[in-house]
Amino acid sequence: MVRLDDAVPARLKTHGTTFEVLVDPDGALALKRGDAVNVEDILAVEDVFENASRGDRSAEEDLIKAFGTTDPLAAAETIIRKGEISLTAEQRKKFIENKRRQVIEVIARNAINPQTKTPHPPARIEQAMTEARVNIDPAKSVDELVNIAMKAIRPLIPIRFEEVEIAVKVPAAYAPKAYGEISAFGKVTREAWQNNGCWIGVVKFPAGMQDDFYSMINRLTRGEAETKLLKH
Repeated sequence: MVRLDDAVPARLKTHGTTFEVLVDPDGALALKRGDAVNVEDILAVEDVFENASRGDRSAEEDLIKAFGTTDPLAAAETIIRKGEISLTAEQRKKFIENKRRQVIEVIARNAINPQTKTPHPPARIEQAMTEARVNIDPAKSVDELVNIAMKAIRPLIPIRFEEVEIAVKVPAAYAPKAYGEISAFGKVTREAWQNNGCWIGVVKFPAGMQDDFYSMINRLTRGEAETKLLKH
């Protein structure tokens, strides 16, 4: 379910009647694109309305005439797939800004400067997207928009998606407790427990997350762990 405050109307006019459901805009657009989406998860209310803003529910006979059922989930799916997602100018602006932030976060988390092997700060990525005039189409998925943005900003800044492997040696005093968080952060490709209780491992994860990884290691071991970026 979606919070009512975050929902917008999806509207379909058919059989001489208007039908509306209140939906999460991102989930509704994903459903329209053909993505696998659970309709129940993107509805704010499991009801079909003639006018959602007034709370006027659709008559059962109108639902049967238009959709062949009174099941609100079945009717809602048809309304979303065939209808229009209604956004006010302010909602559209907020939606686009949120999606733009998601694109920047994905790129910052996964990409690096191949010349320095270091992550790009989100502000640098955002500036490059602005200079390249990257258009955020709300109908496109974040993955699609990331590909569009990466193609647009490559001529402006050195950037590419890459994974890194970092070797870590955790002192025995911290190893048992730290192991869970470290293994959850990325893919542990090699590991060994030493006789003195220290844990040694190699962790693979998106290159843009290096700063987050080092911060986590320092927090877990009070700065006593040893790390080394492995070169390929």
